[in-house]
Amino acid sequence: MTTVVMPQLGESVMEGTVVRWIARPGQKVERDEPLVEIATDKANTEIPSPSAGVLVEQLAKEGAVVTVGGALARLDEAGAAAAAAAPQAKPAPKAASPAAPSGPTTAEADADANGVRATPVGRNVAQEHGLDLSKVPGSGAGGRVMKSDVTTYLEKGATSSQQSELQPPLSTFPGQKAPTAPPPAYAQPYSQPPIAPVYSQPPPPGFGPGYQGFGPIAITLRAYKPPRYTPKEGDQVVPFDQRRRLIAEHMVYSKATSPHVPCTAEVDMTNLTRLRGEWKRAKETGGKAPSFLVGVCRATVQALAEFPRLNAVVQDESVILRKDVNLGVAVETEKGLLVPVIRKANELSVLGLARAIDDLAARGRTGKVTADELSGGSFTVSNPGLKGNLFGAAIINQPQVGILRMGEIVKRAVVRERDGEDAIVIRSMMYLTLSYDHRVIDGVTGNGFLHRVRELIEEAKFEL
Repeated sequence: MTTVVMPQLGESVMEGTVVRWIARPGQKVERDEPLVEIATDKANTEIPSPSAGVLVEQLAKEGAVVTVGGALARLDEAGAAAAAAAPQAKPAPKAASPAAPSGPTTAEADADANGVRATPVGRNVAQEHGLDLSKVPGSGAGGRVMKSDVTTYLEKGATSSQQSELQPPLSTFPGQKAPTAPPPAYAQPYSQPPIAPVYSQPPPPGFGPGYQGFGPIAITLRAYKPPRYTPKEGDQVVPFDQRRRLIAEHMVYSKATSPHVPCTAEVDMTNLTRLRGEWKRAKETGGKAPSFLVGVCRATVQALAEFPRLNAVVQDESVILRKDVNLGVAVETEKGLLVPVIRKANELSVLGLARAIDDLAARGRTGKVTADELSGGSFTVSNPGLKGNLFGAAIINQPQVGILRMGEIVKRAVVRERDGEDAIVIRSMMYLTLSYDHRVIDGVTGNGFLHRVRELIEEAKFEL
């Protein structure tokens, strides 16, 4: 008997939601045949069968959240041969208890010492608010407390005695004892319990509200809770689908985790425009010139070699400077934003970058990009579009420390020096905005990196 477990679907993915079961109990499956569809904040992925056999039991129901390594199903490999020889007979019920699985089941793994079953996300939200999970009715399988159960309970409000439990703890410094009573600022509780951002997975140590790291201060956010709006006739209520909800949670988590600092450079794209004309005439391109995005990505990769602190990820209380530049390129799809990753972009030529970007973008829009291709990035470039996008600051893709956002390329009158005199000339200009994590990057480093990217683009000395 084999236990099928939740695989690691990318280095930052800690859990997944069971969207639908493809195989049913008693069904014979072949090796690598899809068993179940799992949703993460990266993508929806079909989990294949590790071997041929008969699916005996589904251990996680549709809608359940399962952590990496958690049990999904049981597979009888011996049943494959029997199923091939003859139709499988319906087994008679047995009075004996079933054999214990090799690891904890999902139900066992998510129960606390008091026997309260909850998803990791739901438990995390409850802990942030000091909420006793035994008071929250669970709507999941077997009474499991879901994240939505916790947030609904908090939105409905609590009694005055419960409100005191929801007050966030005070920040403490090394050697300082936490005060026994809250200061006057906390003496008057909100009329509604404070609602903090909800994440798709528990932040690792050193990240975000309620977690201690990058200094001794433990912070708990007290977010404003807006008044509820009652839909009126003609309004359209569109619930968040699974992917949109996870994207939203990731954006909130990133803003709450990293102190974002934006800086913007005005870049002269005229020389790169001329270079693209040369690329188009080159035999290697077949008449199709690599895009402006490719040129910006090439400049970014070169600049990251000179500013390695931007090509990094934060883990626990350390910064890991990556050897390879795994460049994420944001792609807009009908189902939302995806960021496929180009592995070892620093080893690719301009043509290699162009082919990789085109391939990942096309497969991302058709839903054929894999979860592995959406994870492991070390820096991201975002190109929102060609029209009406003067400039803007993008949100960092965690756990990276920087993201570069392109603006619209427009012809403008600018001042240039000609023969020792100032002259007004028409140039193709674009705003380029870097958002960086101020925990890791100082202003001098961030501005220096952006200035170097601008220099490389304006020089436009890229070889195919």
